[in-house]
Amino acid sequence: MALRSNPPAEPEAELPEPAAPRAGAALTGRGLRLGYGSRVVADELDLAITGGRVTALVGPNACGKSTALRALARLLKPTAGVVHLDGTDIQELPARALAQRLALLPQTPTAPDGITVRDLVARGRTPHQRWWRQWSREDELVVDAALAATGSAELAERSIDELSGGQRQRVWIAMALAQDTDVLLLDEPTTYLDLAHQVDVLELVVGRNRDRGTTVVMVLHELNLACRYADHLVAMRDGAVVAAGPPAEVVTPELVEDVFGLRATVIECPVAGTPLVIPEGGRRVGPTGG
Repeated sequence: MALRSNPPAEPEAELPEPAAPRAGAALTGRGLRLGYGSRVVADELDLAITGGRVTALVGPNACGKSTALRALARLLKPTAGVVHLDGTDIQELPARALAQRLALLPQTPTAPDGITVRDLVARGRTPHQRWWRQWSREDELVVDAALAATGSAELAERSIDELSGGQRQRVWIAMALAQDTDVLLLDEPTTYLDLAHQVDVLELVVGRNRDRGTTVVMVLHELNLACRYADHLVAMRDGAVVAAGPPAEVVTPELVEDVFGLRATVIECPVAGTPLVIPEGGRRVGPTGG
């Protein structure tokens, strides 16, 4: 498949105008049984992702967050239950149609050896191409915009193999943005990033939501960042949803102890006004508070 049949855009080319906001797509999972082989990770799991909002899945390691995200993305087929995208069973959608509506940044993405940053990001445009419409000027501008938005433009002609972990993560996010979908699923998007770049990435995806109406679902380990940047939290433990709702309603000392086995004080962040979790050092408890 030719990724780019036209010459690269001239440096002085203008980036495309921001698209008008569009209604974000809703994702729902009902009665999901998820697992790998004989190992069941979640059973009778219900998830409700409201369209046009930023949702964060939070919880301890191995609680089923990434597994649930894979099911929402159709990378993992439930052995029971169904996932709907705006009321349609995602198993019934053609692969190209689904890729035009839903983009996923997995936890450990892989790239072909030697591929350049620009060509990797350009692969995000593949679902929008046909045999009669290959690489276009619009595709070039969308890729340029995604590279610029993630601070990766200066890396465009470098091999992905040469980059640091943080640089690679920004490039993968650029590829997901270039796919230009109604739904953006991100599995630990701040992995490998320093604090400043973590904030940059989260502000970028939240801005995408605000400007474009994109439905964003993120798996995040940093609870305070989840509280600050998500409209809606889904707290999971042992493959089940323990609590869901706005961060101010979900994140309490009791919830932190119950889900994370950590005694903590929760205060209002003086900057954002969102919940701020302050661990009480040396007072880790069992996952159910015992």
